[in-house]
Amino acid sequence: MTTLVLLLHGPNLNLLGDREPEIYGTDTLDDYVSYTTVAAEQHGLTLEAHQSNHEGDLIEHIHRARGRCAAIIINPGAFTHYAWAIHDALAAFDGPVVEVHISNPNAREPWRHTSVVAPVSTGSIMGFGKQGYDLAVRAIAARLG
Repeated sequence: MTTLVLLLHGPNLNLLGDREPEIYGTDTLDDYVSYTTVAAEQHGLTLEAHQSNHEGDLIEHIHRARGRCAAIIINPGAFTHYAWAIHDALAAFDGPVVEVHISNPNAREPWRHTSVVAPVSTGSIMGFGKQGYDLAVRAIAARLG
């Protein structure tokens, strides 16, 4: 049986590669998904990826993951800082949840310093760019080990 991991990306991450390359680099969302898929396969995991600019869509994916996915890796984008509904949806998920950020929100504007996702995450990885996704996969694999 395959172990399924849900990879979620929040608002504006569909613009990766174009949006603020000095902060987020030039890799596209497809590059991130491909990179994370390869990392997951190296640990015997299967990845299912979704991106949405709409909070409700992300919540629906989290709800559908219950009982179906072993873990969630989520980069909530700006929803990190105020989306209590995503917090609640993740709190209802039984497996490990890893919050990932390409940049380090704590090294940026003060309003980015608060994460409402962190309290319901197994752990948070931030500031390591694309490598953060590999670290998230490794953490999930170790947790599920």
